[in-house]
Amino acid sequence: MLTKTKKANAIKKTRIHDTDTGSPEAQVSILTKKIEELSSHLKKNNKDNHSRRGLLQMVADRRKHLKYLKNSDEKRYKTLNNSQLRNSMI
Repeated sequence: MLTKTKKANAIKKTRIHDTDTGSPEAQVSILTKKIEELSSHLKKNNKDNHSRRGLLQMVADRRKHLKYLKNSDEKRYKTLNNSQLRNSMI
């Protein structure tokens, strides 16, 4: 489960302004952290199909946010893609 501090740190890295919580960048960073935590849970509990379904929904939601960001503002998409997503995949 994503704690308040982890969520705040994820938002702090990608926010546009001080009170930003709903921008696509912030949403993608939150979803990325949730996906990382749920992936580690599923590595330990590989028969947990209900959580696996939730993981797939989060991945699809993140993909939709990234697609929206790419279509609306390519520059913001590239900065987000270079900075955060590449680091989380390593």
